Amino acid sequence: MLIPNSVYPSILSLQDGTFYKGWSFFNLSNHFGEIVFNTGMTGYQEILTDPSYSGQLVIFTYPELGNTGLNKEDNESNFIHVKGLVARNISAFCSSWRSNISLKDYLILKRIPHIFGIDTRALTQHIRSFGVMNANIVSYNAYSDYHDIAYQSLDKLDLVKKVTSRNVYKIQAYNHMVTNNSLSIAFNFNNNLIFKKLYTIVIIDFGLKFSIIRKLLLIGCEIYVLPATASYDLILKYKPDGILLSNGPGNPLILTSVINTIKKILYWGNVPIFGICMGHQVLNLALGAKTFKLKFGHRGLNHPSGLNSYAEVTSQNHGFAVARDSLMGNSLLDLLEISQLNLNDLTVASTLHKINPIISVQYHPEASPGPHDSEYLFQVFIKLIELLKCK
Repeated sequence: MLIPNSVYPSILSLQDGTFYKGWSFFNLSNHFGEIVFNTGMTGYQEILTDPSYSGQLVIFTYPELGNTGLNKEDNESNFIHVKGLVARNISAFCSSWRSNISLKDYLILKRIPHIFGIDTRALTQHIRSFGVMNANIVSYNAYSDYHDIAYQSLDKLDLVKKVTSRNVYKIQAYNHMVTNNSLSIAFNFNNNLIFKKLYTIVIIDFGLKFSIIRKLLLIGCEIYVLPATASYDLILKYKPDGILLSNGPGNPLILTSVINTIKKILYWGNVPIFGICMGHQVLNLALGAKTFKLKFGHRGLNHPSGLNSYAEVTSQNHGFAVARDSLMGNSLLDLLEISQLNLNDLTVASTLHKINPIISVQYHPEASPGPHDSEYLFQVFIKLIELLKCK
């Protein structure tokens, strides 16, 4: 056990001058990020390793973290991507048959910036009132040295470039473990599982979650993961049956070269496309829509999405959204329809191309953590591929 003899007084300081006193399990240097909140009651391991949280300090609104520890199977990437963790309380002990290490020990072992003892209810209400902003966490003794630091907006940073894969790699459906220089995933497949047919899927990696890979493997896909910088020619070189645009962090408007590449695929590729989260935003930008930054984003496991008396409970994690007004223009009305809205604030949750086999969702159909109401969308994607092949 990596239990220290004491805790260290720390400060969470917001850009607007508000600050909160708390504690950490080791002495903190200064750690800066955009502060956001997640309302999920579970999933701290997935959140810590989700590339979509790159550059962010995450407030966990659920008051007690760490009761089930962490295991070797639920990571969403090979790295810690959050800039820091903010909690009401972190359990020193854990109890789960799957657990390999407690959250407390993991924070100490990986030196993950964190602060606890915070009134997360008051802090979340503050963010809801004034919007997401930058913040830093630092030890109490060093607080005066960083009190008046200049904050840099994450909206102007290309965070996708930071988290995307550096090289192309291939994953096949019969692998139970994939290991190379950039990837190591355990899948826990049934050894008797037989795949009837393989579909070649190219994933453009904007900050890909392992769970998306798992879902595609389970329905019989051979996968090529390409960096976000991949060219039009490189993407089509792999002769994809379908293209998936993954989740990822940051402002989609920064990705101008990516958007231009997607435009070429839309007009010349004749390939089914499935966009998830950042992929949804990039795809709609390529089609001519606009995006905007939400006041405090959607991050949680119980966001209702639907339309016309139909709703699904979805897992969401994003700070930007497709502007609904931009989809009402005459040209886009001929191409796209809004198939779902976020029923909390009526922002766009899903779009569907009226002519071509193109779908996109702002939420996470792979969940992990979260409800599986939308898992069927991976089957819909495969069905689009089959229909195009039959023509």
